[in-house]
Amino acid sequence: MTEVIKQIVILGGGSAGWLSAALIAAEHGVGLQVTLLESPDVPAIGVGEGTWPTMRDTLHKIGISETDLVRECEATFKQGSKFVGWVNGRADDQYAHPFVLPQGYTEANLVAAWLQQHANVPFAELMSFQPHLCAAGLAPKQAATPEFAAVANYGYHFDAVKFGHLLRRHCLEKLGVKHVQDHMVGVNSHANGDIASLQTQVHGALSADLFIDCSGMASLLLGQHFGVPLLSQQDVLFNDSALALQVPYAQVDSPIASQTISTAQSCGWIWDIGLQTRRGIGYVYSSAHCSDEAAEIELRAYVTKTGGAAEHLAARKLSFKPGYRAKFWHKNCVAIGLSAGFIEPLEASALALVELSATLVSEEMPANRALMDIAAQRFNDAFTYRWERVIDFLKLHYVLSQRRDSAYWREQAASTPPRLQELLAQWQHRPPSRHDFHRIEEMFPSASYQYVLYGMGFRPLPSAGARRSEDAANAQKAAGFFSETAQLTRRMLGALPSNRALIAHIQQHGLHSI
Repeated sequence: MTEVIKQIVILGGGSAGWLSAALIAAEHGVGLQVTLLESPDVPAIGVGEGTWPTMRDTLHKIGISETDLVRECEATFKQGSKFVGWVNGRADDQYAHPFVLPQGYTEANLVAAWLQQHANVPFAELMSFQPHLCAAGLAPKQAATPEFAAVANYGYHFDAVKFGHLLRRHCLEKLGVKHVQDHMVGVNSHANGDIASLQTQVHGALSADLFIDCSGMASLLLGQHFGVPLLSQQDVLFNDSALALQVPYAQVDSPIASQTISTAQSCGWIWDIGLQTRRGIGYVYSSAHCSDEAAEIELRAYVTKTGGAAEHLAARKLSFKPGYRAKFWHKNCVAIGLSAGFIEPLEASALALVELSATLVSEEMPANRALMDIAAQRFNDAFTYRWERVIDFLKLHYVLSQRRDSAYWREQAASTPPRLQELLAQWQHRPPSRHDFHRIEEMFPSASYQYVLYGMGFRPLPSAGARRSEDAANAQKAAGFFSETAQLTRRMLGALPSNRALIAHIQQHGLHSI
């Protein structure tokens, strides 16, 4: 068995496999051979149409241009999420979770000043210019802004299958990744239990020093071969099913939404993602609370209500077991993507976890097999923590809801993880802060918790922050930041193009490189 890590085999393509291959190959160059084994008969799932702003750095790092992403993957710009109907289901029930931090976030107690001076104004709309840009359907940058640079922080919406194809071509043409299209028929092991090679139908045994399992929910290596169990989270987050539609726009020039729209339903929620020629719309729900037939009726009613035509469209059913693996790196095998786990697409954490996982494998690549167990332990610690944070943050959306119109919502509110209960108790007395999330690379910053917490109607106890409410200097400082936000909003509303106009410009002229 080779001591130095020279060969990596990735099992499975799709966004997870090709993104992992790209990040590792771009970082290590010719010193490390990356081979991707992909079954020719297994189609990509094609979910994960939303990303975080981290994807901009990832694409820049691996050498894919933003212009190519827009031209080849139906890509549009995402500036956050809008939540509709989550608080109480009334007609005016909506709030924003933008990607931009509140103006002056670390320099004043903005929450105390908001409650004291502007409690009737939605939190995000006072704190950030970005919800106003989204409401106007504007882009996060101008046509002259270089690739990946931003006026307002942004990620992307794109066609996940086309994104996988772009990554594959880039890996093969630019990064030296080897592509083997074949069926894995067995796993060959070393005496110590490490994987020695993957046995294929046509190409024989593919040997490597490290194996990356991107085989999707089947988790063929970590789950099936090594028997690492999936830790179910269904008692915390109930959703295990989705019905998805691809809905054409009513007009060629219909506006493109600048944010993911998440609308609560009787037994889950509907995502609405605007790409260039269509909307991706899907209902995520709990099969224990709702039949597929009932879910489809709600989904099609939503499409009709929002100006789409769904009568001739076939809904695609997806099933998943919400949970994550007891560990993600075992011996010389690490799972990335759906093979490591999946919860639900709320807040679009799936591709972000792929980015973070592949980046950590690449940056912590052990020099030899003797150091691999140390790397594995660090990786497992980091990602157990990250999955727990994702679960807490997603659950926050449910436990704060005042909806009691179905058993689904009543039961969601009654099942809060202990970690989240402790934080909610703290936040009755002070806002979420960096002290609550102490790791350098947190999944969600404390500002995100504030946007959701106060957007969902959470308010601290009347006695909380009494000392700060008497702090005139803080109130004055916060008022200055609120004024800055209002000025920025006016300036940007007058200067930024629509999301569709910027996309059309990129299609025709491209963007300048950084």
